[in-house]
Amino acid sequence: MTRYDRIALSFSLLGLLAGYFVASRIFEQMAHLEDEMAYVWQAQAIARGHLTLPSPPYPESFLTPFVVDYKGQRFGKYPPGWPAMLALGLILNARSWVNPLLAGAGVWLTYRLGKRLFSPIVGLLAAGLTLVSPFFLMNSGSLLSHPFGLFLSLTFVLGWLDSWQPAETSPLPERWRWLPPTVSAISLGLLILTRPLTAVGVSLPFALHGLYLFVQGGNKNRLRLVIYCLAVLAFTGLLFLWQAAVTGDPLLNPYTLWWQYDKVGFGEGFGRAEGGHTLHSARINTRFSLRVGYTDLFGWFKASWLFLPFGLAALLHKRNWKALPAIAVFPSLVFVYIFYWIGANLYGPRYYYEGLFSLTILSAAGIVWLAGWRLYPDDILPRHNLWRRLRLFSTLLVVVFFVSVNLLYYTPQRLQSMYGLYGVTRERLKPFYTEQARALTPALVIVYPNKWTEYGALLELQDAFLDTPFIFVINKGEKENTAVARAFPERKAYLYFPKQPFMLIEFEP
Repeated sequence: MTRYDRIALSFSLLGLLAGYFVASRIFEQMAHLEDEMAYVWQAQAIARGHLTLPSPPYPESFLTPFVVDYKGQRFGKYPPGWPAMLALGLILNARSWVNPLLAGAGVWLTYRLGKRLFSPIVGLLAAGLTLVSPFFLMNSGSLLSHPFGLFLSLTFVLGWLDSWQPAETSPLPERWRWLPPTVSAISLGLLILTRPLTAVGVSLPFALHGLYLFVQGGNKNRLRLVIYCLAVLAFTGLLFLWQAAVTGDPLLNPYTLWWQYDKVGFGEGFGRAEGGHTLHSARINTRFSLRVGYTDLFGWFKASWLFLPFGLAALLHKRNWKALPAIAVFPSLVFVYIFYWIGANLYGPRYYYEGLFSLTILSAAGIVWLAGWRLYPDDILPRHNLWRRLRLFSTLLVVVFFVSVNLLYYTPQRLQSMYGLYGVTRERLKPFYTEQARALTPALVIVYPNKWTEYGALLELQDAFLDTPFIFVINKGEKENTAVARAFPERKAYLYFPKQPFMLIEFEP
């Protein structure tokens, strides 16, 4: 291992620890968004060998966001890739470590990709920029699918680049040449099973590259491309197989069972707006998402994009065409999400998260180019002179200044703003940990929330199988509350008002 490799590994370890710090101290190892609550429900079901469960009696009382009741069965609307990974964390009793581990791996793979496209110093800087990115840190500590998506995107890209490397320059012996395309195809396939639209955006530049290889390459390369595409299509088939398993119809997208308008495309029936999704609304969504990205990328406010033009100039200066597909992933994601009716900005522009490496590597290349360091391994640097020293010193001064502003000011404030998001905190669970409350179990608790997240926070104490000491239902009126309580005669029923947190009032159905 080189010195750069060892430093990159230390960055990777720091990424893991930083992700776990955010998960523990900021998000308190709890689901805050509706998406996270649905992922957790699906993971609980998968961990015990189920894709669907029988709908509970009076399912509307047992509200779990984005978990659908259809034809007597209950299942999450999200594809199974990320819930299955999260289920592995549940089985190992390490749910809160899954995303931090993936985040640490993402830092290491970013280094590997930067090194592959440019030089070790570019890869190391890209890994460092990733590590201090508020955008990266927020998502690394969440229960969202994006860190898994970033990991899969990076393994797909690295595998793709190694797949079409000339045999004479490949570090792998001939008998192992099947490994990179296999890893790449599996990674893209798992990304399809995790975030299908994101998979389209990530793979689009490489699809164009593949088309070029098919036209320009020999028969051997064409055969390998066909086999590669067939492998990816097999995973796509698994997505439709999953839809058939949960809905009974391979073409029925579970998203539309929660919101009928939750589809990709333009026009009537796509999105909530009157008249449907339009190019005008797409432009507004994109501009707003990128505006948030200005600051959340590196925490340098609008200067977060400062080094990108210089990185692009460095790439084009030596006509480094092999790097173009990887660098094009971020704009490709921006393009494909134009077709989706809603944007995302709370955790930064998270729909573009899987293209983060495009921005960190390009920014790192811009820094290296401005500083006068070796951008490519074969670069011959001129002797040191006053101009080179001034160039190096001024570039480093700017970078150190901006990183310091981020670490001392922006990131602490940005992360703190996420604490107790929507009022979801561990504090809300304390009334159910007392000895008095435990003595009342098994119990069915009817929650009268002022806002739905006061109920949603309590789902942390309940699993998908409704066999925990407490199960919670949301108030639907006396008639339905009575019916639900009678459906669980083995449990005592209680009324719970979050404004009086340590009081459970016995309910006689």
